[in-house]
Amino acid sequence: MDRAAFCEEDLFEADIKDATVVTLYLLPRLNLKPRPKLWRELKPGTRIVSHDFDMDDWKPEQELQLDGHTIYLWTIPAKPSLEAK
Repeated sequence: MDRAAFCEEDLFEADIKDATVVTLYLLPRLNLKPRPKLWRELKPGTRIVSHDFDMDDWKPEQELQLDGHTIYLWTIPAKPSLEAK
């Protein structure tokens, strides 16, 4: 497999900076916890997919219905520029 790697690790300890897609299947109250790490460590354009649970006020770009389940899709946005004004 030279194009995909599946890692089953503690998300809060894992090195995720090179990921291009992150898939989450967490309960609603847990789905918000990794959000700061995702925003901090992932590059702009990285895709995040969540099965059945959204991320509260971070509205998904897409919601898909599939066999009675909802798939939520987001993309890490560009980092704000440090050059103010």
